[in-house]
Amino acid sequence: MCRIVGLVNAALPEEEVAQLVGKMNNRLIHGGPDAQQLQHFPGCHFSLGHCRLAIIGIAPSGNQPMQYAPTADVIAYNGELYNYRELKVELQQQGCVFTTDTDTEVVLAAYATWGTDAFARFTGMFAFALWDSSHNKLLLVRDSAGIKPLYYAHTKEGLAFASEVKAFADVPWLQEPNHQWPVYLMAYGFLPEPVTTLRQVQPLEKGTCAIYNFADNSLQKKVFRRQKFSSTITDTATAIQMVKQQFTAAVQRHMIADAPIGVFLSGGLDSSLIAKTAAGFTSRLNTVSLFFKEEQYSEKKYQDIVRQQIEAAHYQHLLTSNEFNNCLPDIINAMDLPCGDGINTWFISKYARQTGLKAVLSGIGSDEIFGGYPSFSRMAATNLLQQLPASILKMGRLFAAKKFKRLAYLGLGGINGRYLFLRGQFTPEDIAARLQLSPEEVWRTLQEIQFPDISHLSNGDQACWMEMNIYMQNQLLRDADVMSMAHGLEIRVPFLDSSFTDTVLSIAPGIKFGGSVKKGLLVEAFKEVLPSEVWNRPKMGFSFPFKEWFSNPMYASFAGIDDLRQPHAALCNGQLHWSQFFSLMLVKYKYGS
Repeated sequence: MCRIVGLVNAALPEEEVAQLVGKMNNRLIHGGPDAQQLQHFPGCHFSLGHCRLAIIGIAPSGNQPMQYAPTADVIAYNGELYNYRELKVELQQQGCVFTTDTDTEVVLAAYATWGTDAFARFTGMFAFALWDSSHNKLLLVRDSAGIKPLYYAHTKEGLAFASEVKAFADVPWLQEPNHQWPVYLMAYGFLPEPVTTLRQVQPLEKGTCAIYNFADNSLQKKVFRRQKFSSTITDTATAIQMVKQQFTAAVQRHMIADAPIGVFLSGGLDSSLIAKTAAGFTSRLNTVSLFFKEEQYSEKKYQDIVRQQIEAAHYQHLLTSNEFNNCLPDIINAMDLPCGDGINTWFISKYARQTGLKAVLSGIGSDEIFGGYPSFSRMAATNLLQQLPASILKMGRLFAAKKFKRLAYLGLGGINGRYLFLRGQFTPEDIAARLQLSPEEVWRTLQEIQFPDISHLSNGDQACWMEMNIYMQNQLLRDADVMSMAHGLEIRVPFLDSSFTDTVLSIAPGIKFGGSVKKGLLVEAFKEVLPSEVWNRPKMGFSFPFKEWFSNPMYASFAGIDDLRQPHAALCNGQLHWSQFFSLMLVKYKYGS
């Protein structure tokens, strides 16, 4: 896992392009502490940078940018290809010769052999830039689940790209801010793609290859893989068997590493299942857990149940409010894009790295594909409500209760309206008042985000699509990447293994979301493996005692911001959720609005 940057600008001297890329690269060293290298391409006004976190093929021969000798193609790669060994054998049979033990070289050989068709054959998480020397083109590629980030700006000056938006801070022509981002943060709790804090910078869509032509500064996009929902698996016994087999295989694939690897063990169903499955493939497993003095949030007793059943090196850390207070400024500074979450990932990643780990497995994706959120049971009613006349929906803002005020969001139409009704942080009127905008301005901004029409899907699959492509994509995966890489740690997500996800999305909704307990299909597949205390209990999530900790009087004027006093009082009185308060803090503190 690594960080990549690059810049093309034909109007600048090549030396200046190289200097800018060096500055961009330096901003991302935290994500690639093992090696940093640049490569310049004479005559192209193009430079490429890479910061390496060595996990597979850790020898210096795996440093990047890497050139593939037979074609002279060059890559800067951020990711892991879990099926690289199988692909390598196939490529060797076709005459390819390899000089390293890295998956990076397999990506180069696969492109040289199969062209862009290679990308659909990759099982893994990746975002990379590949210079095609024979055609003088540059390819930007992002995995189909959107696990790894890749941001770019295509302007009249040329092309710039990086693994984090903060890397663009030294590119003079890309500094125009996006003044609308606070509206999105307060509505969603994060910035939904394609929104960033810079007007000209956007994320590359997942499952997409963007092809840049140096000759005319043009950019074309090609989709190589997309999620597909179907109901081809209609037998419960078959579904259980396939979930069991495919998940076990996914975890085994995700254990590939030449560096120490572990599991985030929260004590919940998903992390416990990963830990118990992973323990079957290695005698050197590590688990990392957090617990709290506040008993209502601590899952230590469940962690201990699982710990006693597997052979592994276990690390538990007691996280206190004092440590939270001391570290919060560093956490905010580690953020790339503003988000009302990620604090938990920052802490657990910190302690995982301190134990000597470079890679960990996480349970992200399970709730989204197996129906672990309340939205799955509420989608049918939400769809019915959205059919009401817009005039009636707008009347929701007249009510005092937040759940009625959010009815107005359904007037946006589509899945974004349903998402904001179910999960929105602030109502449009609240956003307008707090940002000193008119309600009309807020509505116009929110209407700019368009998601695909998914009305043809069942209610359960609509919730699944929504949670995967809005919440997970823009909050969970982004936070997992940025907050872990802030400590030079890689997070792997076996529930989002492409083969496994394809299988689950092809199961009929009645089977996939059925059962008498949450995520019943997953439980049924593994209930003989997991202790009942773990799966037969209320869901807690990866929760912290944030409400109690943010109630500390120091946050009423955090960093001298006096206009946090009113929302802080509302937080302490139970009138404001901690995530709402944190979003307001970000607007006022780090991003200066």
